Amino acid sequence: MRPHDQSDWTPPPRASGRPQEPAQLRRILRLFRPYRARLLIVGLLVGAASLVSVASPFLLKEILDTAIPQGRTGLLSLLALGMIATAVLTGVFGVLQTLISTTVGQRVMHDLRTGVYEQLQRMPLAFFTRTRTGEVQSRIANDIGGMQATVTSTATSLVSNLTAVIATVVAMLALDWRLTLVSLLLLPVFVWISRRVGRERKRITTQRQKQMAAMAATVTESLSVSGILLGRTMGRADSLSKSFAEESERLVELEVRSSMAGRWRMSTIGIVMAAMPALIYWAAGIALGSGGAQISLGTLVAFVSLQQGLFRPAVSLLSTGVQIQTSLALFHRIFEYLDLPVDITEPAEPVRLREVRGEVAFEKVEFRYDSPGAGRPTLDAIDLAVPAGGSLAVVGPTGSGKSTLSYLVPRLYDVTGGRVTLDGVDVRDLDFDTLARAVGVVSQETYLFHASVADNLRFAKPDATDEEIEAAARAAQIHEHIASLPEGYDTLVGERGYRFSGGEKQRLAIARTILRDPPVLILDEATSALDTRTELAVQRAIDALSAGRTTITIAHRLSTVRDADQIVVLDAGRIAERGTHEELLARDGRYAALLRRDAHGAGTAGTDTAADATADAADGATSAEQANVGAVVPQNV
Repeated sequence: MRPHDQSDWTPPPRASGRPQEPAQLRRILRLFRPYRARLLIVGLLVGAASLVSVASPFLLKEILDTAIPQGRTGLLSLLALGMIATAVLTGVFGVLQTLISTTVGQRVMHDLRTGVYEQLQRMPLAFFTRTRTGEVQSRIANDIGGMQATVTSTATSLVSNLTAVIATVVAMLALDWRLTLVSLLLLPVFVWISRRVGRERKRITTQRQKQMAAMAATVTESLSVSGILLGRTMGRADSLSKSFAEESERLVELEVRSSMAGRWRMSTIGIVMAAMPALIYWAAGIALGSGGAQISLGTLVAFVSLQQGLFRPAVSLLSTGVQIQTSLALFHRIFEYLDLPVDITEPAEPVRLREVRGEVAFEKVEFRYDSPGAGRPTLDAIDLAVPAGGSLAVVGPTGSGKSTLSYLVPRLYDVTGGRVTLDGVDVRDLDFDTLARAVGVVSQETYLFHASVADNLRFAKPDATDEEIEAAARAAQIHEHIASLPEGYDTLVGERGYRFSGGEKQRLAIARTILRDPPVLILDEATSALDTRTELAVQRAIDALSAGRTTITIAHRLSTVRDADQIVVLDAGRIAERGTHEELLARDGRYAALLRRDAHGAGTAGTDTAADATADAADGATSAEQANVGAVVPQNV
C-alpha cells in the first residue's frame, strides 16, 4: 500500500474559522447536555452567591450613613454580622459550585477521551498505516488535556462572572446612575480588545498543538525499543537528540508567544479598571464642588466597593472569552477525529451465528486500496472456496496481494467488489462479535503487551483459568520454556515482547490463538522471519493449532504449505495457478518456479529446498518426539 499523508483521513482546514464558530460552540454545549441537572444546581448556586455578595456594599452603606452617625450599636452589630454571614455564604456556595462544576467538567473530558478512543477503534487498518502513533496519542493526551481548564471551570466561571457583573451593575445603578455610566464608559473598548487577543491566541494554539503532536510522534518512534536499537546501531543517537532539541525549541517559542499574546493589551485593561476608583472619587468631588447633586459618604464608599467588586468578574469575564477562543482550536482538533468517516461498520441488523462451521468463500472478489478507477486493483476476480476444516495456502511474489486476501476475512478491510462469505453469509452482514470469535489471525509480526505472560494470553480469553492457559501453552510448544523462567507465567514480557526471541513470541501468539479457539485460522507468513530450527518448533505448534480448523496460510517459505488441501498462486492480484502440491509440481509452472527460486536461495540443488527437507524430517517425526520437542529445540532460539 502506498503511504499517504494524514490529510487523507482528516477534514481539510477551513478557510476561516469565524463563520463556523457558532456551530462549533453549539456542538461544545451539547457535550454538557447529559449533565443538565447538575449544571442547573451550579447555576442556582452561582446566582445565590452573586446576590449574597452584592448585599455586602449595601450593608456597608447603612453602617456608614445610619448606624455609626446615629450611635445605634444594636443595628451596627446586626449589620456587621450580616457582612460576616454574606462572606461565609459566598465561600460555601463557591466550594459547592466548584465541586459540582469540576465533576461535570471531568465527566465531559472522560466522554471526549472515550469517544475519540472508541472512534479510533472503529477506524480501518489503513488509517493506522498512514498516521503516526504519536499524532494519535497527542490528540487524546495533549489536546483533551489542554481543554481541562475550559471544560472544568470556564463554563462555571462564565456564568458566575456574568451573573456577578449583571447583579453588580444593577446595584450600582440603584446607588447612582451617573457614576455607573462613568464606570462603564470604556467597557466596549475592553470587549473589542479581548476578542482581538482571543483570535490571536487561537491561531497560536493551533500551531502549538501541531508542534506538540510532532514532538510526541518523535518521542514515540525514537524511544521505543525498535527506535533505540535502530538509533544506536546506526550511530544516530546524537542526531536524534539534536532533532528532538530542535522540536522542543520550536515548542518553547510557541509557548512563549501563546503566553504573551495580547498580554500588554490585557494588562492595560487591568490598569484602567484598577484606576477607576480614583476616577469615581474625582467625578464625585467635581460634582460636589460645582453644586451638583449631593452624594453621601456611605453611597460613595458602597459604590466604590461595588465598582471594585465589578473589576474582578469583569476582567475574569474578558479572560474567559480569550480562553474560549483559544480552546476552540483544541476542540476543532478533537472534533476532526470524532468526524472521521468509519468505513467498516456493523449492519443495522447483523447476522449472529451460534455455531460456525468454518466454510470460507471468495466470490469474484475485487479490492483496491485507492479510490475506484485509480490504477489496477490489488485483487481482481478472486474465486476461491475453502470447505469447513479444509486448508488453503496462498503463495506468490511480494506485492501479489497475498496478505490483502487474508485481511478480507476478518474485515480488516472490506472488498470493493464481490464478497467474502463465512458459512454462506457475507462477512459484512455478520456482527463483529461473531466474526471476532470465528476468525483467528497469527501474523509474522507478533505483538505482545508490556504485561505478564499470563496477561498476554488472557487477552484472548479474559476468564481463562490457569489450567486452560497452561494447556494452550503446551499445545503451542512453549510451556516448558515459560516454566523454566524464575517467575513462570508471571514473567513480564517487556515492551513488544523483547524479552523473548522471535520463535518464542510466535509460539506465545499461537498459544493465545489456541486459547481463543477460533474455527477459522489465518496464518499470515507466521514463520517467514524464523530460522529453520525455530521454524520447526513453531510449525509443530501451528500444526496443533490448525487441527480441525479451516486454515488459510499466507506463505513465503513453501515448505509450510506442501500439505495444504489447495494451493493458490497469486500474481499481480489474480489467480495464476491452483491445485495440490503434486499437481502444481507436475505442471512445472509458477509454483514450480517458486520452489526452484527457494532452492537456489538456500544454496541447494534439485527441486526441494532445504526447508522442504526439514519439513520432510518433521513429517517423519514420531508422536513421542513431538511431545518432547523442548528437548530437541533450544528454548532460547
